[in-house]
Amino acid sequence: MRMLLDIFRALADPTRLRILALLRAMELSVGELAQVLGQSQPRVSRHVKILADAGLAERRKEGSWVFLGLGEAARVAPLLAAIDAWRPLEPGDHWAVADAARLAAVRADRAAAAERYFESHAAEWDAIRSLHVAESEVEAAMLRALADRPIGNLVDIGTGTGRMLALFGREADCATGIDRSPEMLRMARANLTEAGIARFELRQGDMYALPLASGSADTVIIHQVLHYAQQPAAAVAEAARLLAPDGRLLIVDFAPHDREELRDQDAHARLGFADEQIRTWLTAAGLEDAAEETLEGGELTVKLWLGRKPAAIDREVEAA
Repeated sequence: MRMLLDIFRALADPTRLRILALLRAMELSVGELAQVLGQSQPRVSRHVKILADAGLAERRKEGSWVFLGLGEAARVAPLLAAIDAWRPLEPGDHWAVADAARLAAVRADRAAAAERYFESHAAEWDAIRSLHVAESEVEAAMLRALADRPIGNLVDIGTGTGRMLALFGREADCATGIDRSPEMLRMARANLTEAGIARFELRQGDMYALPLASGSADTVIIHQVLHYAQQPAAAVAEAARLLAPDGRLLIVDFAPHDREELRDQDAHARLGFADEQIRTWLTAAGLEDAAEETLEGGELTVKLWLGRKPAAIDREVEAA
């Protein structure tokens, strides 16, 4: 009874109903909510606190920004279903029309900011891409590697611009991107919104201490990130921790090379990885070496390594 009272009290205000509707469309910062609602940030923050205390919204800090999303689905989904059922009884909501228009402006602002960021870094990214096989071939190989079963709950470590979430997000039950950089997360958020990916979550976090529960992922991707790791074995072990039984970890990175300038100019901590290195780390993390693929073409060779966590049934058979 208390939970129900908290929920209905939280929604007993038109602004908080509007906030809930906006968060259904996309994650928003407090500043963006204030922009859409036409209210001050302190006032919006008070409304957000009430929603968060009732479990209807979740706050997540990214650097100096705080982003808001819907609360846990078990609590929010029945409420949203009821709102949808009642909506035809009250047509012509002028607030919803106005909010949708201002939300479109927020999307446009994000897209413009992402474009400016990309333009300022495009030369660096293009220089590295020119050294290896086309990105389209890499992505096609990744799609092949993961095509044998559903994606399920997807986690992309070091999500950067959000490209992996855009590539696999439509097939995922839910898609979560993690990155240390608030700037990259904002760029990813703009790109995913522009791409029409509806179900995604972005979190600021470290590859050595991921802000997710053990066994919460069916598919984990580390795409062109491991060469930045000072402790790649620890990063692989932490990624494996997220996997549910029969879950998969896909690592995409470079084979060993001698392009020393990438260490000096682009902060690469490792100049590629040998197959045996990756196999050793997968085994140490409790994963089976499921598949490998080599993509040659250019000065750098791209490698794909797929590890699989043994299914629960495998352990039961062994115990018998």
